[in-house]
Amino acid sequence: MDTMVTSILLSIPLILLSFSPRSLARFMNTFLRGYFAMVLGVLVYMENATLSFFNQYDVRPNFKFVVYLEYPVEVFHMLISDFKLPLFIAFSMISIFIFFFMRVNKTHFIAGLETPFKTRVLWFLPLALVLFIGIRSSFGHRPANISDAMYSSNRIVNEVTKNSLYSVGYAIYANKKYATKAIKLYGKMSQAEALQRMQKVLGIEGNDLESLSPFIRSENTHFKTSKPKNLVIFLQESLGYQFVTPRITPELLKLQKESLWFNEAYSNGTRSVRGIAGVTAGFLAVPGKGVVKRSKSQSDFFTFASLLNPLGYHTMFLYGGEARFDNMRSWFLGNGFDEIVEQKDYENPAYIATWGVSDEDLVKKGNARFSALHQEGTPFAALMFSSSNHSPFDIPSGRIEEINKGENCVENAIQYADYALGQFFEEAKTLPYYKDTIFVVIADHNIRVYGEDAVPIDMFHIPALIIAEGVEPKVYDTLVSQPDILATALDLLGKDFNYPILGKSIFSDNKKEVNLMQFNENYALRIGNKVAVVRPRHKAETFAYINKRLVPIAQDVELEKDALAFVIGLNYLYDKQKY
Repeated sequence: MDTMVTSILLSIPLILLSFSPRSLARFMNTFLRGYFAMVLGVLVYMENATLSFFNQYDVRPNFKFVVYLEYPVEVFHMLISDFKLPLFIAFSMISIFIFFFMRVNKTHFIAGLETPFKTRVLWFLPLALVLFIGIRSSFGHRPANISDAMYSSNRIVNEVTKNSLYSVGYAIYANKKYATKAIKLYGKMSQAEALQRMQKVLGIEGNDLESLSPFIRSENTHFKTSKPKNLVIFLQESLGYQFVTPRITPELLKLQKESLWFNEAYSNGTRSVRGIAGVTAGFLAVPGKGVVKRSKSQSDFFTFASLLNPLGYHTMFLYGGEARFDNMRSWFLGNGFDEIVEQKDYENPAYIATWGVSDEDLVKKGNARFSALHQEGTPFAALMFSSSNHSPFDIPSGRIEEINKGENCVENAIQYADYALGQFFEEAKTLPYYKDTIFVVIADHNIRVYGEDAVPIDMFHIPALIIAEGVEPKVYDTLVSQPDILATALDLLGKDFNYPILGKSIFSDNKKEVNLMQFNENYALRIGNKVAVVRPRHKAETFAYINKRLVPIAQDVELEKDALAFVIGLNYLYDKQKY
């Protein structure tokens, strides 16, 4: 990996040294000094950044490393708040290095540039061949690439093997290709077979594969009612199940006693956009960028808002930050949501953090808007999205008894988010709209997904509950996905619906125990406690999920084909706009 990066970076100097006229020797000397100072400075920075990034995400820098650069203000505040020492060390090293490099290396390239032109041209061919071999790093049919680092069953070892700069560059390149050629890197399967396998695994069989939406079907409610019920989904930022303890989440555990509690709920991915797609659209994690950020899903993509709008529902998205983040504003407004509430819509907020107003401001705004709509006689459906539990974890003081005194840390942030959740329900229960509303509380993903397995499944475990008048409190111990929970909430609204949700209500007779999880480029299809993992340019593998670890077992060819079917089928549904 290092050889490939080095060869790529030396290509430009080779061309300039070989073909520049001698009259430009001094100019080219200055240019090449600057080029090498910049390149080596970037390499020094990347090696420093790798340590902090790996500590956070358990992978070398990849596409996540650059995706947030679309939001420089938020990212700048987060970096300054959380990474002062690493930034100081990195830029100190870069400054010292460039100073001595430029001081010592003043005429380093002059001799080469003043060599006779014919001699330089003759040397170009063998040197270019050496660099070509280095870039390709393979004498086989295909050049080497990031998959060649995947030689171990231990994911951490594979990550160490990579080169950070190459990893970032490859991730950007691959992300642009996912909708076309890169999807084939997982394996080959016809789109028809992929969709048929998906339907069978999900228990959604018999739909016409050539129809406008192959998964749209009629789902009859198990709770028939003539009175419209409201729907409120409170999406909790980065709340992994390991944080559900009496010390950190006492309010959530109070709600557990009076709710339908999903003990085996698992997220679909590791980014908020994956969770948003799961709980609002019932969609699973498509390869590449999430559908919230991709161009073909900015209109006519199914959401609960587009489902409920024709029934007279007012639909809204409530967030404490700027809705343009992760392209949320465009996606929500383009797919049926009537109203966006974001940071600019809060008057005199109690606290403004890096990512927007605090969760307590969010819940007050939510209860106010819901009460107003109920008073008007307008049914509503809303997604509330918390933001306090996000690095740099800045929260208002005096609300909680901090676990780690005076620190900006995840435990304090989750405890504060839990405090706000308790405030929301404490006030909501005193308001008239409460008795007519189905409430869902669910996490989008875990704060940090890490582990040695190709897909660390236990890190996808999230809390989820549904609470409403008439919903019997109980613990549901069977595996569910985020789309399953959306389907269950819609079932509880008491209406018959037609929708394409890639999940089933837990009250359905043919609810399947299945979930698909995406971790970077890896996918795990879990059916019960049997798991198939597919990776690009890598043979699929079968595991048993035992004691929170993946244990290799005999190959299950059909399960592995089913996993590949989801990768191909989901991409097809997005690309052909059939969802």
